[in-house]
Amino acid sequence: MRLLHTMIRVNDLQESLHFYTEILGMKLLRKQDYPGGEFTLAFVGYGEESETAVIELTYNWGKSDYVLGDAFGHLAIGVQDIYATCKRMRAVGVKIVREPGPMKHGTTVIAFVEDPNGYKIELIAKE
Repeated sequence: MRLLHTMIRVNDLQESLHFYTEILGMKLLRKQDYPGGEFTLAFVGYGEESETAVIELTYNWGKSDYVLGDAFGHLAIGVQDIYATCKRMRAVGVKIVREPGPMKHGTTVIAFVEDPNGYKIELIAKE
């Protein structure tokens, strides 16, 4: 067994695709409209679905607001230079909700950003 993907619902598919591909550097792996169900699925990731887990962006046609709730935590991405990454993201308008620095009760350097839908993404400094 292996993890295939994580699905998140998005308010604006084009805005979300821009964020995940242009800001976070993922690739759009595949996208398909489902007219009968009035939704579109777009899969994004850093590698092919056959090799790594990806994110499924689900856009339900005509729906533009979701309650995120308090059960979902965040997605996590390893980055080489967390300070430069946050600086670059801030410059293009990404909301930094936790500035980079050591995590509380530890030494790992982390930061949190928010995607256009309000989902939190943890950036973790990798050597």
